[in-house]
Amino acid sequence: MATQELFRDYRPLDSAYDECFGPDRKPRPEASHVIALLEGLGQREFRERQNLAETTFLKSGITFSVYTEDEGSERIFPFDLIPRLIPASDWQQIRDGLLQRIRALNLFLGDVYGEQRILDEDVVPRDLVLGAKGYVAAMHGIRPPGDVYVHIAGIDLIRGPDGEILVLEDNARTPSGVSYVLENRMVMKKVFPRVFAQARVMGVDEYPLRLRRALDSVGPAPDDEDSTVVLTPGPHNSAYFEHSFLARRMGVPLVEGRDLYVDDERVWAKTTRGPQRVDVIYRRVDDAFLDPRVFREDSMLGVPGLVGAYAAGNVAIANAIGNGVADDKAIYPYVPDMIRFYLSEEPILGQVHTYICERDDDCAYALEHMGELVVKAVNEAGGYGMLIGPQATRQQLRDFRERVRAQPRNYIAQPRIELSTCPTWTGKGAAPRRIDLRPYVVSGRDGGWVLPGGLTRVALVEGSYVVNSSQGGGSKDTWVLEDPA
Repeated sequence: MATQELFRDYRPLDSAYDECFGPDRKPRPEASHVIALLEGLGQREFRERQNLAETTFLKSGITFSVYTEDEGSERIFPFDLIPRLIPASDWQQIRDGLLQRIRALNLFLGDVYGEQRILDEDVVPRDLVLGAKGYVAAMHGIRPPGDVYVHIAGIDLIRGPDGEILVLEDNARTPSGVSYVLENRMVMKKVFPRVFAQARVMGVDEYPLRLRRALDSVGPAPDDEDSTVVLTPGPHNSAYFEHSFLARRMGVPLVEGRDLYVDDERVWAKTTRGPQRVDVIYRRVDDAFLDPRVFREDSMLGVPGLVGAYAAGNVAIANAIGNGVADDKAIYPYVPDMIRFYLSEEPILGQVHTYICERDDDCAYALEHMGELVVKAVNEAGGYGMLIGPQATRQQLRDFRERVRAQPRNYIAQPRIELSTCPTWTGKGAAPRRIDLRPYVVSGRDGGWVLPGGLTRVALVEGSYVVNSSQGGGSKDTWVLEDPA
């Protein structure tokens, strides 16, 4: 019986840029080698390897939690075996653009919690920044060790119909997902050993080492004496798998707030060998819960006195407290201006035109054209608090108009971008599904480093634009292809 080719019936969408195939249905030159390797497997063998991958995820406990109004559930992160391919030339632009963006955001955070030059010169509106939910006034005048605010960033990228790579969102608080990048790669090597060996893919395995080095570099003690911990809210958190994974891979303790205490403005961990000094905390706990003496008094997740130790320079916290102002979706439109202001450079990466609903003209436009736009709550994540106008019902549009009118500062609107697609296994064959990309940038005293690739999220439902795992999306391994030369 002849082998049925994997991509025999594949049809790219006419409206989107396909990452692997051109409009003529032929593989793009940079993807042709990998496509040929995958094609050689045939559908039957591919299906068997997809089953092997799913079994591996199940046995490894690679899960995430989804919370609804009534309950929470633990799920295996859906994974598609057809990789997303990025040629070396595209990756160089992405890497350089991300490093530029993080430098500017880091300087912005240092400025708004310091001299506020960018506000005085009205490059970014003062009221917009100081009124942001993520702006923590208590942090004004407090400098983090090494002046590094954004130690770990996850920047969401998309590719438009013309092939241009655009920044969609910045995540500078507690970005998640990198553990799935590393686990996805492990699974791909296991189920596709020959294909992977011949594809010439840049590695991702050094991420834990890079992260550990960056964290150690900002500690108050010499690098070889720093004691680093990962602070988790606990096993009920949706990203707990990642917290424990990264702690294990970095070789540092995973702790909860109850495992730490502050004495004489220094942080200590309770251990079986007695108190141990803590110099660096990679925290996966939100600002509001970090210190009940400064933020939420009812928090059981943080450490009383932690902010005092941080202000005294006795502990580094990654990411810095107050980074949420850089994540605010109403601040996002000003990042190109930040790059010009702080770096005297033009932005390497473009971004999506954004209507800030706090502006009267922008709000009026958004309300009138809501059926054509994507409307987002400025402080939500994971696909929550979002309306995709072209797919919304009349009632949903009416409800969102009421929300925007009631609290315009809390919303922005953007045109719906036709996300690029990638071949995705559906069980019946390969079909185009929309994707985005979250690369990860790690920064310490000596500068930044970008993980080659990142988390490609895929909208598994046909016709969907929502890639978030909490909304039914899945992931792919991202292969940055080495330059053949």
